[in-house]
Amino acid sequence: MTKGRTTTNDERIEVVNYCIEHQYNYAETAQKFQVSYQQVYSWTNKYLKDGVEALQDKRGKRKSEDEMSEVEKLRAQNKLLETDNRRKQMEIDLLKKLDEIERWRF
Repeated sequence: MTKGRTTTNDERIEVVNYCIEHQYNYAETAQKFQVSYQQVYSWTNKYLKDGVEALQDKRGKRKSEDEMSEVEKLRAQNKLLETDNRRKQMEIDLLKKLDEIERWRF
């Protein structure tokens, strides 16, 4: 079994094109490009179903504010405020603990 490796979008397109040109020989394609059989199979099916856009790695990408609905914008803003509130509460707790420790010294 081939160890996984990072591939670019252009590499994926090249792998898929090679596979299609060679009568969907997934094993040969996987060996030639040093990727797994399953990955070649998956990329080829995605390409055939949804085209080149389906081969892009969209993990970790977020929507821009223009693409968000009003509800999504409010949820994102709420999450930021909650994070900020937690940070402020941690700071308050830390200052209280510091004050307590300083009182023990004297």
